[in-house]
Amino acid sequence: MRNIMLKEMKLSASLLSYLFILSGLMFFLPGYPVLCGAFFSALGLYKSFEFAREANDTLFSALLPIAKKDVVKGKYAFVCVIEFCTLFLMVVCVIVRMTILKEAPVYHDNALMNANCFALGAAFFLFGLFNLIFVGGFFKTAYKLGRPFLVYMIAAFLSIGVFEALHHIPGLEVLNAFGTENIKIQLLLLMAGIAAWILMTVFSCRKACICFEKIDL
Repeated sequence: MRNIMLKEMKLSASLLSYLFILSGLMFFLPGYPVLCGAFFSALGLYKSFEFAREANDTLFSALLPIAKKDVVKGKYAFVCVIEFCTLFLMVVCVIVRMTILKEAPVYHDNALMNANCFALGAAFFLFGLFNLIFVGGFFKTAYKLGRPFLVYMIAAFLSIGVFEALHHIPGLEVLNAFGTENIKIQLLLLMAGIAAWILMTVFSCRKACICFEKIDL
């Protein structure tokens, strides 16, 4: 697994996948839908899949002396590494905004979602959707990219719209808390997002392994 992971990172990955990790810093932007940072990171991953497909990387990987399911697991491992790198930057932004910048007027006057633990949970959910819809969808054919990414894009922006709207509903203002206000509820929502990511990723990976085994490359 270590060797297939290194192959993914050094040979199969597009430079954009690494560059778009920086989109996690969008959690610092006021007056901007911060969850778009998760989408841009996913877009960078899409470019890696596109680059690998054009290089016929899937067939090359399948011809290596490893199980076909390890090809799938290597791809999922690479995706998860990029997601965690992006999430790490998001965590840094959240910590700074919840402590040092919690009184900054530019964030208090922001009508959009604040970068807090709920936003992190939502980012985990969006990455889980990417793993479920796009990565899982890719391994149904091991070739087609456009349709699964289009479906993911629609699902992602609908989800972002819902997450952005929730704190405007009376009684749900807690979702947009500043600093450490209502931290217990915020942490519960973060845990829920992480759980959703784990469930979607594990389910998608297992299903993708089954599908890829059946594909005649």
